[in-house]
Amino acid sequence: MAENEYVPLFETRQVKGPILFRCIAASILLGICLIVMYRIRYFSIGGKAERWTWIGLFLSELWFSFYWLLTTVCRWNAVIRIPFIHRLSQRFGKELPGIDIFVCTADPLLEPPSMVVNTVLSMMAYDYPPEKLSVYLSDDGGSNLTFYAMLEAANFSKTWLPFCKKFKVEPMSPEAYFRTASEPLNVEEWPSVKRLYEEMKMRIETTTKLNQIPQHVYKQHKGFREWNFVTSKHDHQTILQILIDGRDTNAVDIEGNPLPTLVYLAREKRPQYHHHFKAGAMNALIRISSRISNAPIILNVDCDMYSNNSESIKYSLCIFMDEEKGDEFGYVQFPQSFDNLTKNDIYGCSFRVIQKLEVKGLDANGGPCFIGTGCFHRREALCGKKYEKNFRFDLKKLNNTKVNERASLLEEICKVLASCTFEHNTTWGKEMGLIYGFPVEDIVTGLSVQCRGWKSVFLDPERDGFFGVAPITLLQLLVQHKRWTEGHLQVFLSKYCPLLYGYKKIPLKLRLAYCAYNLWAANCLATLYYVVVPCLCLLKGIKLFPKISSPWVLPFAYVAFSHHAYSLGELLWCGGTFLGWCNDQRMWLFKRTTSYLFASLETILKLLGYSQLAFVITTKVADEDVSKRYDQEMIEFGVASPMFNILATLAILNLLGSFGTMKKVTMHADKGFKVLDQFGLQILLCLVLVTMNLPVYQALFFRMDKGKMPSSVTYKSIIFALLACTLSVY
Repeated sequence: MAENEYVPLFETRQVKGPILFRCIAASILLGICLIVMYRIRYFSIGGKAERWTWIGLFLSELWFSFYWLLTTVCRWNAVIRIPFIHRLSQRFGKELPGIDIFVCTADPLLEPPSMVVNTVLSMMAYDYPPEKLSVYLSDDGGSNLTFYAMLEAANFSKTWLPFCKKFKVEPMSPEAYFRTASEPLNVEEWPSVKRLYEEMKMRIETTTKLNQIPQHVYKQHKGFREWNFVTSKHDHQTILQILIDGRDTNAVDIEGNPLPTLVYLAREKRPQYHHHFKAGAMNALIRISSRISNAPIILNVDCDMYSNNSESIKYSLCIFMDEEKGDEFGYVQFPQSFDNLTKNDIYGCSFRVIQKLEVKGLDANGGPCFIGTGCFHRREALCGKKYEKNFRFDLKKLNNTKVNERASLLEEICKVLASCTFEHNTTWGKEMGLIYGFPVEDIVTGLSVQCRGWKSVFLDPERDGFFGVAPITLLQLLVQHKRWTEGHLQVFLSKYCPLLYGYKKIPLKLRLAYCAYNLWAANCLATLYYVVVPCLCLLKGIKLFPKISSPWVLPFAYVAFSHHAYSLGELLWCGGTFLGWCNDQRMWLFKRTTSYLFASLETILKLLGYSQLAFVITTKVADEDVSKRYDQEMIEFGVASPMFNILATLAILNLLGSFGTMKKVTMHADKGFKVLDQFGLQILLCLVLVTMNLPVYQALFFRMDKGKMPSSVTYKSIIFALLACTLSVY
């Protein structure tokens, strides 16, 4: 192709329906303005309680309006990216850059080695030249069980990779593939490969259960000797083993094809040194890989996030290698999807609307944030390089990554790069690699990359690029969101606040979009006020909303109806269901009144010096009963938790408020219509909250399985709710 006949490797298109969205947003904004006018014009001049409750509700509504504006800005002009991988192959052929893939795990009990193995195998099986693939596992648990599982994976890959190539297997995770695929006709290898996988899985799970490596296996590989010097998972030397050396001509599969490089790393840990959790593990991998393979493109995934699309690498390269625009992109983010969601997404984990609409809005204004997994990085951007307009992607230079040392010598040379003291007096964790000091190291790292001049892209191919494991209990979900929201709020209150740190570096819309996520936790107070105060005021007879017969009821009704009706339409358009939307609204309420509240409190304590940074790993395992109830779409409570105390108390409070009001209406028929007219919106709000809390009532009073609400939570919540109702009427 002639140089002047440039054909792009990707195309940017606007998301459909922007005019409809903008019209509805404008009408909602008008309704909000009318609500503000009502609150100011009819400011309560009654008693002290009436005035303060009115002010509190007005402030809550102002906050909701401000936050709605932030999220609307995010989505004002969303775009989608269309890559053309056939053009990539035609233009570059085999002249493709190397890819380093990072997989991070931290605990063999919460993240089973059998699951980690499936993720690693899926990464090795990409439709990409194997000699240009290098897969690195960071084991922050320092477990010989995980190392044993990696040895099993290295051996099984010799069979699995040619099988994937021959039959174009997708997904490339053996567990996911054999679970979902039926045995094809005229494929003799299928039963034998499945049997080999099941035997490997059984060996790994048996070894994990016994917590002991078989003696004959222990003697076969020198790597196990490293554990003779391990005191604990928090106190050990660097353990680095190149399990498959892609440079070795003998490293081939059963058909004689080369294998990708496979490396196991457990970085050094000592009690007196902070290891910086996942960010520290990633930075160690960046340094180790720069010495072994030094690929210009890095893909990082969590250990539960297996590859579901064999073309994902090529999709990302369509962005990076576009001759006209590719040089300006620092990373390409794929959606975070899950393969264990129920039909109606009981815990609202799918992020359908966020990923289909909101994140694509960020893409139009400088790029999406880095979400910690399923992301392709330009190594130089991740290592602190600033974007330069004359920067060019030099393929010849980037493919020249050969090293001459033997694997055993290379292991010893690289160990110092993962030592506890290597980063002292360096810019690692500050300007280079992932940024330290936050539970959401991914968000602040992506922001830093963008503030150095790089743009990012959100790729959402028709076939999901990656699949992970979503929480299957309510407490797992709430704890996970507590960590996320706590980290976001800490970013907002730090020097990395997007409004200040991004000033004159990234567009204003992108800074505001970051704030929409950074301020998740701040929604808790306004939400709690709206959930608690109208109900208590209903019992005391304090009116907070216009009468049903008043024309001022129209803006309240319109804003509430149009906002929720449009959100329902969006979820249905994105592939959800009506019940899925109901579940999403319920989880929105649960998270705002518990996770966000505790995240705010934890952040305040940290700022005051009473709390230390911690990283909570979400468990990826569950017993059979819990999994069964999850498949039946029953919300799992099961254990006592302060979060459940709050949920149950709020649910009972609104139930009592509804009963109290209905009693007034039914027992005083002559005043019933007057009460309904005066308190109609408050009653409706209570009834909506009661409806949303139906699963909580079932868990409190009717369920008999182990997933019900613990008795201690039930008793406490009843006492707290009755006490609040009693105090409110005096």
